[in-house]
Amino acid sequence: MIDIIRRRLIWISGLSIILVFVLIFIGICVVSSIRLNKTMDMLTDRISPDDGRFPEFSEMNPPPPRGFAPFITAETPFSTRFFTVRFDPAGLIVSADVEFIASVTEETAQDYAEQAMRSGKERGWIDGYRYKKSDTFLGQTVVFVDGTMNRSLTSMLLLTVGIVLLCSLALILVLIILFSKRGVKPIAESYEKQKQFITDANHELKTPLTLILANLDIIEADIGKNEWLDDIRAEGERMNALVKQLVMLTRMDEDKTEVKASTFSLSDAVNDTVSEFQTLAEEKGKPIFADVQPEVTYNGEEAGIRRVISILLDNALKYCDEGGSIFLSLSARRYPVICMENTCAEVDNIELDKLFDRFYRADKARCFTGCFGIGLSIAKAVVEKHHGEVYAYKASEGYIGFRVVLK
Repeated sequence: MIDIIRRRLIWISGLSIILVFVLIFIGICVVSSIRLNKTMDMLTDRISPDDGRFPEFSEMNPPPPRGFAPFITAETPFSTRFFTVRFDPAGLIVSADVEFIASVTEETAQDYAEQAMRSGKERGWIDGYRYKKSDTFLGQTVVFVDGTMNRSLTSMLLLTVGIVLLCSLALILVLIILFSKRGVKPIAESYEKQKQFITDANHELKTPLTLILANLDIIEADIGKNEWLDDIRAEGERMNALVKQLVMLTRMDEDKTEVKASTFSLSDAVNDTVSEFQTLAEEKGKPIFADVQPEVTYNGEEAGIRRVISILLDNALKYCDEGGSIFLSLSARRYPVICMENTCAEVDNIELDKLFDRFYRADKARCFTGCFGIGLSIAKAVVEKHHGEVYAYKASEGYIGFRVVLK
């Protein structure tokens, strides 16, 4: 149990941190991309108004304020590589100016410009070049600025950030694993005390219960049976049954060994168990209808699986509405599935997710109905030992169901 809690703590913490780191990285990527586009757009905006050439800075035309574009200085025209393609009003190429770039020919520049015109967008990227279309009194001009260096720097930045985040994530996960044991230590101590209490209570109660029941036999042999002695016996046997169930749960929690599995006929196990309950069900007026797929086999502990089916049937008989009915089915596709449904008018008022909690009773008054609220906990423990799952659900209006998946 403690190992399960520890693993869940590690998984939940790990997945939460991974999600946060992924969101951080995505945020950095988005901001970097927006910033890169904005930087390149500042350069194209600076070139476009001057007929596709970088304006010369002078006392009459100084560089923009550094707070607005800190990277644009008097040296920027000498470090920026760009080319311009001009179109006439009819959309035909008039000229291609590749004076300020060495890696692009006029034919390539014209091809890029035609792609930009076909895109229908004012700005965009083509093969590492950021372009902007602008209207002039002679037609249209498309300015391309080489963004290879900026994109490479951005990629290197993102790679560095990714490596740092991955290393940080690995370090945090290692720390979570190392400190998780200390984190669940209070729970482990409380759980151990609980198990020790149940074990001690069993030893302390077993002897007096045995003496009480033995003395009852002596008294009955002396004075005969009467209703008071019957009440004492009934309560003593009830307490004895409760102690045995508690001990069974404790042993199942402590037992870390694997299930002694063997292949058996699950169909026969279900049919046999249903047959054992049929007579009692008919006496109570709560018939059991079974739909069992034939020749379904399962590799597990047969006695444990039979106990699960018995618990579910016993639970259905106790809580099925008067005059109601019980439906049990067994089917197998990927895994064998056992479904148990019975009429229950109060299904909407039952906390289905708590039915498998120990000592949980749907009736808040806790009127005794012959059970202690432990049976379903035992069934769940057995199913989980087989790496399966069991849960309760609302089958339909006025029906409650239990589904067991054996993996």
